[in-house]
Amino acid sequence: MADGRQLTIIKVFRKYSHSLGPDALQFLEEILEKHDIADNDVEFSIETIAREYNKQDDAAMKVSLDILRRVYDALQDQGNPGEAEELLDPDSHLYFVDAFEMPSWHWSQERGTFEKSSSPLTVAGSADSRIAAVRNRLHIIKQSILRNEHFSPSTLPSRDREHLVTLKSTKQLLGRAGERFLLLGMLAHNKEGKLCVEDSDGSVELDLSKMDEPGEGLYTEGCFALVEGEYNEDGILEVVAMGQPPCEDRETARSIYGHIDFLGQGSTSLLEDSQFARRIHEELSDLYFFFLSDVWLDHPQTLVGLQKMFDNCIENSFIPKVIVMCGNFTSKSIMQGGGRDIQHYQENFDSLADLIASYPQITRETHFVFVPGPLDITGSSALPRRPILSTFTSHLRSKIPKVHFTSNPCRLKFFGQEVVIFREDTMARMLRNTIGIKPNVTGEDLRRYSILDQSHLTPLTTHIQPVLPDFDHALRLYPLPTAVILADKYEKYKLTYSGCHVFNPGGFVGNSFSFSTYCPAERSSEEGYVI
Repeated sequence: MADGRQLTIIKVFRKYSHSLGPDALQFLEEILEKHDIADNDVEFSIETIAREYNKQDDAAMKVSLDILRRVYDALQDQGNPGEAEELLDPDSHLYFVDAFEMPSWHWSQERGTFEKSSSPLTVAGSADSRIAAVRNRLHIIKQSILRNEHFSPSTLPSRDREHLVTLKSTKQLLGRAGERFLLLGMLAHNKEGKLCVEDSDGSVELDLSKMDEPGEGLYTEGCFALVEGEYNEDGILEVVAMGQPPCEDRETARSIYGHIDFLGQGSTSLLEDSQFARRIHEELSDLYFFFLSDVWLDHPQTLVGLQKMFDNCIENSFIPKVIVMCGNFTSKSIMQGGGRDIQHYQENFDSLADLIASYPQITRETHFVFVPGPLDITGSSALPRRPILSTFTSHLRSKIPKVHFTSNPCRLKFFGQEVVIFREDTMARMLRNTIGIKPNVTGEDLRRYSILDQSHLTPLTTHIQPVLPDFDHALRLYPLPTAVILADKYEKYKLTYSGCHVFNPGGFVGNSFSFSTYCPAERSSEEGYVI
């Protein structure tokens, strides 16, 4: 009969869908014995090996002893560097990722993992891609739920099995009136205007009259929710409880899918991420990113505020590595404006270029990123949005060597950190489209409005927020990013949820010139003001 250590080894590898033969099991036990690993540390040590094994391109479901030896040798080499480490060069590990350049990975039900799309992506999309976008959202949330401790059975016999929650499909309700079910699906209205929950097998109408209070967060048409209730003879689910899907933290998701390069800029292992995090904290503790939103270039005080901000940077020798300016870059829409409005729009960008160029040190050292807002001229109102049209930015490009005009949303990759930048008035749109489950919305609900639980930046139906279906993956928040900047007209806030730091820098022009600073070494933000 297997002893406690063997059971722990088997349990950890089974978590990654791998089975161990006698040789591999013996090899792992020898490693534990060789390094005098205490019983309390066995699971952590084996977890490290299992994660790295899972990232190997040739890793099979049945654990290969040769690959296992290779993984162990690699971990040994990483733990014993032969030479002194060179100082980190932040510029060589800084990438700006456009939504239209991100590789498309979709969820494969057959393989139980992500597969890279081989078909070309188009702006128009197709009927199939519209369906696939929603199904990908469902399957990605579902696979992480099934790993949650409340849904995943232990590999060892225990009493906890009696308290496990089991997800069911809508098709399993048929002919089972009077029984209670837990469903995961998208909240929507059917043709008759009745609220229902939809999954990949069908839909069922919901009766909310017996539900006291749903869980935290906002519930909008198009969001996914866990719905528990009793199925009655009329084919309606009488709901007794409703909640947001549990959020899976970045480390857990990366431990399973760390070998997948979701951003197209090269993947790093969790071990490399932790080593980078340590060195960033030691060597780059004074490195900062600035985030500004609603930089209205047609407002008379905006350039004055930017000049004061740059002056403060120079006076205090505090030069940010990145300054992200989010739209709107105009205080009023000029989509239907005349030629004079469009000319002013371009002249405002030219004036900004001249202002930045008047600070040689900032121009030389800082990366400037421009993210369009809803009122900016980009050519499309659907998400993701294209960068600001190049006809308006030629002077900025000629004056500033490190300037980047990105899509909305876009991503910033810095060593092992992923920062998502999104400029959209999502809060107002979500509040307008709540499904009436929670009439008295609190401030906390507004701050935690569920996009991290939904693993998506816009948990709404496409008739509420149009999305280019072939590029829906660019709005995905899975694995969970390190930080998400939600530049919104809503009030400023910041919070950390499941290890992801989320903040809204607020509008730049107001009673004072306000913005937010992000410190990669601390993975946190602070409010900044120019008086």
